[in-house]
Amino acid sequence: MNLLHTDLEGLEETPLADIDETVRAIYRLITFNVNHKESDLLKRYLEAMQHLRDVMSMKNAQQEAQSEDEAREYLANLKLSVQLIVDEIGAGHSLETPMDLFRLFRLIAPEAAARHPNRFRSTTVQFGPCLGAKPAQIPVLIEQLFCALREIKHPVTRAVYMHHELVRIHPFVDGNGRLSRMAKNWMLMYELYPPMFIKNISDKKRYITRLQNSFLAIENEPNRFHPATQEFFQDEFRRLRASANFILQRMIKNPNLEFSGESENLLGE
Repeated sequence: MNLLHTDLEGLEETPLADIDETVRAIYRLITFNVNHKESDLLKRYLEAMQHLRDVMSMKNAQQEAQSEDEAREYLANLKLSVQLIVDEIGAGHSLETPMDLFRLFRLIAPEAAARHPNRFRSTTVQFGPCLGAKPAQIPVLIEQLFCALREIKHPVTRAVYMHHELVRIHPFVDGNGRLSRMAKNWMLMYELYPPMFIKNISDKKRYITRLQNSFLAIENEPNRFHPATQEFFQDEFRRLRASANFILQRMIKNPNLEFSGESENLLGE
């Protein structure tokens, strides 16, 4: 396995301009709005971000777990991982090293981490029709991945690339999907973007299909940027735009707006 080329030639990044303008509008409101003290926009922003972090954990737990007990356990673990991310960002740290992945993995999948402490998987894994990297390749691929991230200019593209390639490598015995989504959101939140997440079962099915189609296309033709990979990136951009729009609307219109009750067109569909 080789990593996806970081030039991402052909990637449509037009949606990022809209995302960036929405994020700038949020911070302009907080910093310069003359009614800041009356409306307490900073408080609204912080409450909206907390709501998104809570929903992110809840959605991950709901969609990954096979029972109510498992969902409760997943939710507790995911909340711990979110707190780690918030603490690290508060200390000025982004996701920067393989050690950060291990720290997240220990919180997200503690039982698997206890069985294989501080180690990548040593067995072959298959997820759907796709195979993860060969075990002997994983340490090198992970090191290459962190080096490759430095070559990608836009922070949103960088975070989505990390997510895509981390799932494709599948470095651990369990929890790779949750880990990849949390790693992506750590990178986004460090750059002052909101977190994004899969909002329901139909969105999850599409997410899985997009990933698998991208991986299979890359396996067949590893030296080009495929339409299937384009589709995955565009879906991720739409999810982030939905989160940014939610925060802005909650700040200027409805401080009690609930993301989980939003309609499908919030994703721009």
